[in-house]
This record gives sequence, C-alpha cells and structure tokens, in this order.
Amino acid sequence: MAFEMGILGDFIRVQGGFAYKSQDFSSTGKNPVLKIKNVRFGVIDYSDTEFVSDELASQTENWATREGDVLISMTGSGPNAPQSLVGRVARVWENEPKSWINQRVGRLQLKTENAIDLDFVFYLLSLTQSQEFLVSNSTGSANQANISAKIIELLPCPKISYDQSKNIADIFKSLDRKIILNRQINQTLEQMAQTLFKSWFVDFDPVIDNALDAGNDIPDTLQERAEQRRLLRAKADFKPLPVETRALFPSEFEETELGWVPKGWEVRKIKEFAVVIKGISYKSSELTESKTALVTLKSFNRGGGYRLDGLKEYSGKYKTEQIVKAGDLVVAYTDVTQAADIIGKPALVVDNPKYEKLVISLDVSVVRTNLDIYKTFFYNLMKTEAFQNHTLSYTSGTTVLHLSKDAVPEYEFFCPNVELVEVFDNIVNKHYSSINLNINENIMLENIRNTLLPKLISGELALDDLPEEIAEAAEAV
Repeated sequence: MAFEMGILGDFIRVQGGFAYKSQDFSSTGKNPVLKIKNVRFGVIDYSDTEFVSDELASQTENWATREGDVLISMTGSGPNAPQSLVGRVARVWENEPKSWINQRVGRLQLKTENAIDLDFVFYLLSLTQSQEFLVSNSTGSANQANISAKIIELLPCPKISYDQSKNIADIFKSLDRKIILNRQINQTLEQMAQTLFKSWFVDFDPVIDNALDAGNDIPDTLQERAEQRRLLRAKADFKPLPVETRALFPSEFEETELGWVPKGWEVRKIKEFAVVIKGISYKSSELTESKTALVTLKSFNRGGGYRLDGLKEYSGKYKTEQIVKAGDLVVAYTDVTQAADIIGKPALVVDNPKYEKLVISLDVSVVRTNLDIYKTFFYNLMKTEAFQNHTLSYTSGTTVLHLSKDAVPEYEFFCPNVELVEVFDNIVNKHYSSINLNINENIMLENIRNTLLPKLISGELALDDLPEEIAEAAEAV
C-alpha cells in the first residue's frame, strides 16, 4: 500500500555550510573542508580537499561533520553534465575524517529526533525522481544550477513512521557498507601492486639484497636504500623473496645514460613493446541510446585507475582497433582544466555487462602490447612519478590540455628480462582479478539497491514482500 505523501520539510531543515574565504585555505593540514566537488553520489571524495587552521576549525565547530551526516550539493550542473549534477547527496560513513562543510554544501538536520530515520532521507534524496525534482526546480544556468534550502524541503516525502523508515534504510545501508568495503579492498589491492612494482623496478630492492649477500659494491646513489634494506632484513619478521624469484634479479649494478641500473637491464622505450592507438572523434548527436559505450576522460580516477560511471552511450562509427575489453591498458590524452590531474593517467579497462562493446573516445588512447604480460607492467610504470613528470613535459594547451602523440611511445625505462615481467604479472594479476570480482559484485548490489529502493520508499513494496534471496543477501552483508 502506497504511503500518503507530505514534504521533506515536515521532518528536516537544511543547514548551509560556512562561508570560508579563499585566504583561509591551505593545501596541507589536518582540518579538511568539503566543497560541492567533494560531495559525490552516496559518498564523499576526500582525495582533493583544502584545509583550514586549527583556530578557524575550532571557531566553526558547528560546521564539522559527524558520522551519519547527510550532505547535499546546492550548486552544480543540470542534466547535461550528470557527474556534477546539482542536488548530489552523500553520507558520512564510518571511519571517515572529521571535516568542515563549505558554503553551498548543505547538511540535513532533523527537526524532531526520531520523527524519521535520517538514512531514509538520504536514500529518498538518492532516488532518480528526487534528483529530477531538484534539477527541475533549480535556478541559474545549465552549467551552474542552484537549489535553495526551501526547494530541498519541498521535496515530496512519504508520511512514514520512524520504525518503518529505519527498517527500510537498514536494508540499503547493509548493501552500501558492502559496496564501500569492496572499494576499500580494491584500493588496497591497487596499492599492493604499485608497492611491489616500486620495490622491484624503481628501488631495485631484490638487486640490492643480492648485492649485499654477494658482497658486491652498491652505487653511492643507492646507499641510503641499501641501509634501509639492511635494517629491514635484520628484523625477525622479514620474509625474503622465494629463491627462484630472487635468482631472476642480478646482484650487480652498471651505469647508463639514465643512471645506475641492474646489470643486464637495458634502457628501452615503450614503443619497442607496444603501439598507442588514439580514440574516435564523435559528435554529440551520436551520444544516443546504444549497447556500445565510449570510454572517456570520466573513466579515469585522478590518481589513475578505472571507473565505470564515466561511460557514454554511443551509436556512431569506429574502427576495430579502437574497441577495448576488460584488461586493456588505456591512457588519458587530454584534460579539461589546467589542473592536469587526469592527463597522462593510465587505467585498466573493467568489463561492464550493460554494454556489448566499449570504444575509446578521442581523449583516450589504448596501449596495445606485443605480449599481454606487459599490460600490468606498463600500467604500474605509468603510475610512477617519473612517468607522470615525463607526460607533463609533453603537455601543451591553455584551456584544453593535450598530450603529444609521442609522449607514451617515447618514454624510456629500465627494462628487466621477460621472465621477471612474467612473474610480476602473475602476482599482480591475482590482485586485479579480485578487483574485477569486487567491481562485479558492486554492480549487482547497486542494481538490487536501485531496483528495490524506489518501490520500498513509495510503499509499492513492503519489506515482508522482499524476494527471499534479496533479504538473505542483505542479511549476509
């Protein structure tokens, strides 16, 4: 039985963020400030924040976040740019850093305690129809739409009891917690792969270990790292590499034009192992409903890595070599701002069951390696500081930044033997396989949430009527 409808303002009020001044912010600190860009869909992005002083943070304590807070972006875009849509709503989850909310970030506050569950309000605002209501009632332009506290409070809301609202919210909180946990696990797995790559192919730890054991000379530039290895190897819990893996590393260094390198490793260029193919130029009229989707700049995380929510459905033409599949290595070749936080970043494509084909856009290039084992090697190589500095030197443009077509092919690196690359690929591929499984599980959980949420919130479906497998899945989470 459907609920009788009221408005959100029957239960909540909107607290606006504090109007910090530009001179209040610093790039480092311990008191992060959340701006509208940090409010994503369901979660808060803490990767790009500025900070205020301890004194100012203390003076504005009333705008500090707490676990369970529900935040909303009161400025954003219209439906033409869904990733920055006005009215995005996020929840402060467990173990997130205490932060301070900036102006145009709203916080929902209950007028009466236990009148409604605040998490129910969070899920109500997450509904597509709620987003559409906020956008359609916004003011300003398509590129900078604004909503007021009054508009948010006018959002249609079921007249529901606290217990009913809490029971519904608890189902979806359990699913969201699992989704967040999977994302955290994936971040850890990504970091483990990058840490291993740095240890083996940047810091040369196994070569240093072999040199120490053999009593061979270690170059002056690597003496500090050698001392760190001595201390680490002296610890009781130190675990050396398997003998057969260590045997793949030399025990000496030799000098090259790029500096000291493990003996036998050559200075090579990526173009000797791969070709770089640019994506297609497309028209906005070709972005229509389709089973084919474009991989775009929105498919990249700031620090590298792939995201599923940046795809654009595409009905135009493309070449066979521009089709990508799960596991393919792609690189961002342009950027939309001077920040240059996406350009030159790599990603490994993840399959999306919603689409039959994925095609790279003009802003993206695919790196086709002559051996599959080099995909994971080059992916981690491209995440290093040295590669990122290299790409910046090949970047040009003012409003729109462009990466030279030679930037990736011409990059020089210390190339180990193919057997060692294969061992590395075997290890990290297990991490990436787990990442893909977690992503696929998240897709399933998100589909369950997005299908059932509107029905439960409207009263069309009762909790007692949930399919048994769905109820069991939520309880298992």
